[in-house]
Amino acid sequence: MIVKKDYSKIVILVLAVLLFFVAFISLFFGQIEIPIKNTISIIGYQLGLPFFDKSDFTQEQMAVIWYIRMPRMLVGLLVGAALGIAGGVMQGIFGNPLADPGIIGVSSGAATGAVFSIALGLTAESMFVMPAFAFIGAVCAVAFTVFLSMRHGKIPVMTLLLAGVAVSMLLGAITSGLLTFMNEQKLQQYLFWMVGGLDSRRWEHVYMALGPVVVGIILLLFLARHLNILVLGDTEAKAVGMPVMFYRMTLLFIAAMTTAASVCVSGNIGFVGLIVPHMMRMLVGPDHRLLLPASAIVGAIFLLFCDSLGRIIIPPAEIRVGIMTALIGTPYFLYLLRRMQKQDF
Repeated sequence: MIVKKDYSKIVILVLAVLLFFVAFISLFFGQIEIPIKNTISIIGYQLGLPFFDKSDFTQEQMAVIWYIRMPRMLVGLLVGAALGIAGGVMQGIFGNPLADPGIIGVSSGAATGAVFSIALGLTAESMFVMPAFAFIGAVCAVAFTVFLSMRHGKIPVMTLLLAGVAVSMLLGAITSGLLTFMNEQKLQQYLFWMVGGLDSRRWEHVYMALGPVVVGIILLLFLARHLNILVLGDTEAKAVGMPVMFYRMTLLFIAAMTTAASVCVSGNIGFVGLIVPHMMRMLVGPDHRLLLPASAIVGAIFLLFCDSLGRIIIPPAEIRVGIMTALIGTPYFLYLLRRMQKQDF
């Protein structure tokens, strides 16, 4: 059911409050139990707020909250928001509710870049090496996909989609070939990244993703009105004087780079950019001025929820968030596929 436009902004506000609640609650889940009062005191003290003193908590509690759980929560928030809004943009550009942020080779390129850094033995040099290689790989994959799709200065949407599939398959083959020459330790390192997770995230990962993701989200929100026109079709967009090629490539590039910036710090996390925009489209409607912010907020909520659930479902072990999103997202994807089949017939 689509909410009336008059109430859509209220819905987004409610979702934003829910995000704050889920983010705060995610700080409590873990093997070490820390009271709410102590958690609030730690956050207030670290932010330099008055009436909070370090005598209100122990050093161990501060280390757990501020240096382990807080970066993990913030990375999850950034990655979820990035994947959610990028998925909404991709679905709008391709006119397909089954499109996701990795459809033009972003995820495959990031995986190839990551495996290159592992194969060359560079990951031990710095924690920034693998994310940097992953980002470069994603950028190169997108550039190669666009190059293959371009004909006479134009990029047909269907050609771009097929080129993305072909590039993903090619990069998957290259990645598999590199993996066959790796030892067991390097294979485990790649698998740890490929599954996707928020564990072991530090403040450096937050700083690494914060700038590109926030800038990307702001730009996509600013261009939401233009995406509304693009969805109507090339003929209608040209009739109102819009340079279709320019805005389509701009939206595509920003969405791809936002996805790349998130994937490089979290690994490959699926289904967030696929199911969240579709659910929000049913809730707030097809207007991307409302759909994109809703997708960003709920994408963050969904990822933080999956991460928190993975930490408590089989204690003391935890299920990585990439596995949780797949376990929750697959049934909904099958439902969506079934629904589309019924509409076709």
